[in-house]
Amino acid sequence: MGRNPRRDLLAGLTVAIVALPLALGFGVSSGLGAEAGLATAVVAGALAALFGGSNLQVSGPTGAMTVVLVPIVAQYGPSGVLTVGLIAGVIVVGLALARAGRYMAYIPASVVEGFTLGIALVIGLQQVPNALGVAKPEGDRVLVVTWRAVEEFVRSPNLTALALALGVAAIMLIGARWRPTIPFSIVAVIVATVVAQLFHLDAAKPIGELPAGLPAPSLDFVDLSQLGSLITPAAAVAALAALESLLSAQVADGMTVGQKHDPDRELFGQGLANLAAPLFGGVPATGAIARTAVNVRTGASSRLAALTHAAVLAVIVFAAAPLVSKIPLAALAGVLLATAVRMVEVGSLRAMAKATRSDAVVLVLTAVATLALDLVYAVIIGMVVAGALALRAVAKQAHIAEVDFRPDLPGAHSDEEHALLAEHIVAYRIDGPLFFAAAHRFLLELTEVADVRVVILRMSRVTTIDATGALVLKDAVEKLNRRGIAVMTSGIQPGQRQTLESVGALDLLRLDGREYATTPEAIAGARAHLQGTGVLAAPAPVPVPAPVQPTRTTVEDPAR
Repeated sequence: MGRNPRRDLLAGLTVAIVALPLALGFGVSSGLGAEAGLATAVVAGALAALFGGSNLQVSGPTGAMTVVLVPIVAQYGPSGVLTVGLIAGVIVVGLALARAGRYMAYIPASVVEGFTLGIALVIGLQQVPNALGVAKPEGDRVLVVTWRAVEEFVRSPNLTALALALGVAAIMLIGARWRPTIPFSIVAVIVATVVAQLFHLDAAKPIGELPAGLPAPSLDFVDLSQLGSLITPAAAVAALAALESLLSAQVADGMTVGQKHDPDRELFGQGLANLAAPLFGGVPATGAIARTAVNVRTGASSRLAALTHAAVLAVIVFAAAPLVSKIPLAALAGVLLATAVRMVEVGSLRAMAKATRSDAVVLVLTAVATLALDLVYAVIIGMVVAGALALRAVAKQAHIAEVDFRPDLPGAHSDEEHALLAEHIVAYRIDGPLFFAAAHRFLLELTEVADVRVVILRMSRVTTIDATGALVLKDAVEKLNRRGIAVMTSGIQPGQRQTLESVGALDLLRLDGREYATTPEAIAGARAHLQGTGVLAAPAPVPVPAPVQPTRTTVEDPAR
């Protein structure tokens, strides 16, 4: 993707418009106020864009981080949160220097989907007090706080706040379907604010006074006596910052051609961002998946877009603070309610639940743990359960073999290998399980093939495949196809079709009839494909296997 400064500036402006109500809302939800959310979006957004490992990542306050911060605010107060952010920044920089970024890729897709669902539920429940127009009840458990808020609303209903929240959420959700390119979040917030001012809706409590600018950097919030007790929550914040940022950068890579983030540099940038944000009163930050997706979709091609987003928000902080202060809290609650709804991708959840029983169990368990405990415990529980179920699946196989991605042709004759390579065809045999622990290695090695027109995947020796493996296989095929490389398969096992089909990989592999029962048939299909595209002047002879007489010994057909 070539650089286009004009498109980057436009993308940055669009992202800033989307990010403004989210930054305000997440700042309020965290307990430190709207100004904390804006400070984070400006300071952390700029530093992560400059020093991070992704050209397209947009960073700032996020719902996932807010979920973790609420109980920390309740226990240690605002100064404790700022200190936690500072310590977390040090930890994330340490992870970057230890080159730990690559290990984040091994988190199973079912765990990611589970805690995303759990985050969406928690974010939605956190908005209930402001959406109902009641003071936030005491407590650090979201279910308890939500119940108490509903009880307070029943005793003293505030229909004005409820109407504003639901109206903003409805405008966002309906508008996104009608005109996806229009940032309806800011439109809905402006409408709600104008209505509240015109009709003097006193029941619609506003954000309140905001400082016209960022505060001077300071370390006055650090209480040395608290440092020991803040290490554990800081480690949880650091783990979430690293995990969510790398997942967001991975999403950005998947939405583009030719972009690839550096995970260790991304951690370094996020660590610096979290070191700086507390000095200006900001909450801990991470890469923001929704804002990053908007950045990519609006044509961003370099870091200039994310920097522009931070600069526009800085201008708003300095020039428009009085106007922003009049936004009703109920309107921000509506923004975050709609955001929570849009985080839940029903199709992805349904596909994951259908893939295997193990994936469904891990997804549900991670979501419940996120809602009942917290995100870090949820990820740990999900990883442990996923690992145990994966090992159980591997133990059921007749043999254990590592996934092997070497070029391996029928008969393994070097002259056949050279003949196919000369024709720009390469065949890979996959041995053993293709699941979350091996899938990312598969993607890395398979998508780096060069000077090839057709890749043949020999899958008869795949012993097991889970949803992560199927998704990564689909991603690899899509990346190869975007490079003009056709992918053909042979020997897909009947028991693995459901998993491949559930995530849409099987339809992709069947594209234009490119699935074959045996490798010789796939080679013939590859040659026919190349002849049709003009790469081959004439088809090379296809090896025909000799008839096999039935015997009492079971040996796998080497042509599959």
